[in-house]
Amino acid sequence: MPKHANSGLLRLTRTHKLSVAGIAAAGAAALAVSVVPGTGADHAKTQAAAVENVKPAASSAVDTAARTQQATIARQADTSVAKGKAEAAAKAAAKKVAEQKAAAAKAAAKAKADKARAVKAAASRSAVRTAIPAAAPKPAAKLAVKPVAKTYANNLDGWIRESLDIMAKKGIPGSYNGIYRNLMRESSGNPNAINLSDINAQNGIPSKGLLQVIDPTFKTYHVPGTSWNIYDPVANITAACNYAADKYGSMDNVNSAY
Repeated sequence: MPKHANSGLLRLTRTHKLSVAGIAAAGAAALAVSVVPGTGADHAKTQAAAVENVKPAASSAVDTAARTQQATIARQADTSVAKGKAEAAAKAAAKKVAEQKAAAAKAAAKAKADKARAVKAAASRSAVRTAIPAAAPKPAAKLAVKPVAKTYANNLDGWIRESLDIMAKKGIPGSYNGIYRNLMRESSGNPNAINLSDINAQNGIPSKGLLQVIDPTFKTYHVPGTSWNIYDPVANITAACNYAADKYGSMDNVNSAY
């Protein structure tokens, strides 16, 4: 017999098989009664009894199969429910872990941002603290600047003042008034003055310059850093003051020819 395309539909379940077996047994019992000789009434009773005996057996088999199937369905339902609960629990746990990771990442990002802001703020405060000192000249820079050379007027006042500065560096005493008073008496403030009539002139060494110094005295008391020209105003004044300091203590103590 060729296999039907839907042969699976023709297969009988165990319940169906039991039902068929019961019906077959009932049919066989009825057949057996029908072939036994006797009265019609006896035959009918016997056949009814056989059917009554078969019906409980078939019903019992059907109930058992149904209960078995229901139990199986119940177990499958319980398994499905349990599986669903397990999957839901797994999803909830995974969601919680993801939320925890997200929270941790957010906290780490915030901490990193806070640290960056703190570093930036500290750098800004440091820049503000160092800005003012950096703008001010440093002591070393001041020392590195060369002092501007002092200038003096090319006149009697300038010559006296320049001589006094040189004398101060060399430790030679004297004052502006003392120098001015004596040179006005000796030369009237003329740096090229020369005396050709006094004893010095008679001896061949006339007095020269603002403070009328003779050549030997000028050479002996010449102050380093000044000119060797006896007519140079500053050189003449400083050499004369150096001589007066040695002989009289200071040019301030000279009130006449010296």
